[in-house]
Amino acid sequence: MLMESEIISDHIETATDPAAFADWPTEIYQEMIDRQMNGCVGSVLVSETKDVRVWHLNVAPGDRCGFHRHVNPYFWSALAPGRARTYFSDGRIAETEYSTGQTQHYHYGPGEYMLHSLENIGETELKFLTVEHLSNPGAALPVPDSAKLARSC
Repeated sequence: MLMESEIISDHIETATDPAAFADWPTEIYQEMIDRQMNGCVGSVLVSETKDVRVWHLNVAPGDRCGFHRHVNPYFWSALAPGRARTYFSDGRIAETEYSTGQTQHYHYGPGEYMLHSLENIGETELKFLTVEHLSNPGAALPVPDSAKLARSC
C-alpha cells in the first residue's frame, strides 16, 4: 500500500548567537559558516531539466555530507536503511533512523531555506534519491560542474 506523505514547510533560521552551537565540534560550526550558500544537496547531480534536479546522496558509515542549503521544494526517498545525525543551522542536532522507501516532501517559499549537514552514524551506507523542483524563480543555487555526473560518449 502506497503511503501518503505530508508536505513539510521546514524553514529553519540560522542562529546568530554562537552559544546555540556550544555542543558542536568547532570544525563543523566553521564549515556551516563557510558553506552557507552551497547548493549541492546530494553527492552527485545525475539529471537536470528546467523543472527538476535529480540527486543521488551516498554517505559511508562514519562520513558526513557537508553543509548545504535547500531553497527549492524537494523530496527525498531512502534507498536503504540507515542512521544519521543531522546538524541544523539553528543549532539543533537530531538523530534519525531511516527505512527503505521512506520518503519526505518539503516546501520552501521565497526567501525560505534549510541549511544542514548529515552524518552517517550507522553501520550501513546511507543512500537517498533527492528531487528538487525548480519552481521558485531565481531561488535555485548554482551547482559546480564537479558535482554533476560525468557523461561519456
